[in-house]
Amino acid sequence: MEPDKSCPEFREKQLNMPSYTMVYCGIMKATTIKIHEDTKSELDTFREYKNESYDEVIKKVVFIAKNVKEEPELSIETIEAIEKARERMKKGKFLTEEEARERLGLLTTSP
Repeated sequence: MEPDKSCPEFREKQLNMPSYTMVYCGIMKATTIKIHEDTKSELDTFREYKNESYDEVIKKVVFIAKNVKEEPELSIETIEAIEKARERMKKGKFLTEEEARERLGLLTTSP
């Protein structure tokens, strides 16, 4: 899924964010899925920080699976990039959603 580039607040800027991370403008539709408890536990092992949503975790896993299938020679590079990102997150070196919005100029003003 691509971000909505027709959104007036959308601006492309260089951020130090993994390529599976996207910033969206507007409202995203949500759905509910049923998974087994052991599947949920496995997904939990991919969480890089406490408040990471399952949507983010699933997108990350899908991104990795696609890269390994489409470009196997990049799989080691991808894994190393993820490990480096995990280390940065453990050290507290990451952007909050508010910080990312501020960098992208997407902060909304209160009425």
